[in-house]
Amino acid sequence: MSGHREHAFTREWRRSRITQIASVIALLYLFVGLAGPSLAPYDPLEILSSPREAPSGAHWMGTDEVGRDTFSRLLVGARGALTVGFVAVAIGLLVGGAIGLIAGYYGSHLDSVLMRLMDILLAFPGLLLALAVITFLGPGMVNTMIAIGVGGIPGYARLVRGEVLTLLNRDHVLAARLLGAGTMRLMTSHLLPLAASSALVYSTAQLARAVLAEAGLSFLGLGIQPPTPSWGSMIASGQRSFLSAPAMGIFPGLAIMGMVFTLNLLGDSLRDAWDPHQQRRR
Repeated sequence: MSGHREHAFTREWRRSRITQIASVIALLYLFVGLAGPSLAPYDPLEILSSPREAPSGAHWMGTDEVGRDTFSRLLVGARGALTVGFVAVAIGLLVGGAIGLIAGYYGSHLDSVLMRLMDILLAFPGLLLALAVITFLGPGMVNTMIAIGVGGIPGYARLVRGEVLTLLNRDHVLAARLLGAGTMRLMTSHLLPLAASSALVYSTAQLARAVLAEAGLSFLGLGIQPPTPSWGSMIASGQRSFLSAPAMGIFPGLAIMGMVFTLNLLGDSLRDAWDPHQQRRR
């Protein structure tokens, strides 16, 4: 099944030019996130010239409110955005996936209790829940990862639970039970691998959500703390100087928009490739 789905995505990738472009852009963002400090022409913390300079040959995206190179800070800020995004998604996936797996497998009262707890978390908008966690833990990069990750737990829990409930009635799972497979073997060998593909599709949307949430928290001064570059804090600085130096806010805003748009396109491509209903309509 896993190989079939990988082959389905390969077909989708070859068929769709949009998917190919989105994949290339996503890899470019990942490369910048990994190599941003090495690619930056200047030290992102060094004051180089006059504040709020317009884009020029020396500073392609101008300078910020204290004279630091905006382009260098944008490149380095990609690492923070992706680091927070990936770690937050990992927290949601591991914790929420475990809760969904346990709730779906054991059912009964345990399922009801766990899902009611997830419903309580879902009652709060994601950013509001992250703000509540940040208020309790305090601002900072690590706490931002935890806060955003907590907001992703209920979505993963409900998704994995639904997948497990469907898979429990599959012939291969019933056969494994009849042959005496234990709980851990059923979970790790027969349920998790098949639920993982749906979680992967969901994770692309969650990564986009996490990047937006990190930018929002940093915009409010609660995420990645200065002087470390963050796209959200760069937009906040640009907002205060938008009339005199619009480039300060426009370029990080475009970077966030491009990343979120690309991740959503990849998520749609994965869904189209792995959803049998989508395939039958073609």
